[in-house]
Amino acid sequence: MDTTSIGNQMEALAERHLTGAGLRIVERNFRGRFGEIDLIARDGATLVFIEVRFRRNRNFGGAGVSVDYRKQKKLLATANGYLQYRRLDCPCRFDVICIEQDKIAGSLKVDWIKNAFGQ
Repeated sequence: MDTTSIGNQMEALAERHLTGAGLRIVERNFRGRFGEIDLIARDGATLVFIEVRFRRNRNFGGAGVSVDYRKQKKLLATANGYLQYRRLDCPCRFDVICIEQDKIAGSLKVDWIKNAFGQ
C-alpha cells in the first residue's frame, strides 16, 4: 500500500474519532500557500486545525514528536491563510491526532493531543 492511501486511511480513522467525540468536520485537506492542513473542525465555537500523524513504530520518537517547530510554523501560516480566505474571526486551536501501530498486536492506537501548540 502506498503512503497516500495509508494517509487517507489514517485521516478517515482520525475523522471518525473526532466526530465520535462531537466535533464537526468543516474541511479536509485544505491546501494553502505554506502547506496543508489535514482536517479542520468545529468544537462548539472553536475552530480546530488538526494534524494527523501515523507511525508504524516508535524508533524515532513516535508520531507526536514528528510535529516539530518547522511543521508547527507551516501549520500556523496555513491556518492564518485559511482564516483570511474564509474571512473568519473566531477562537482557534491546534490539535494533533497521533496514530501508532502496536508491533506485536498490529492494532492501531489513537492519541488525541488537544491544544498541542499555539500562536
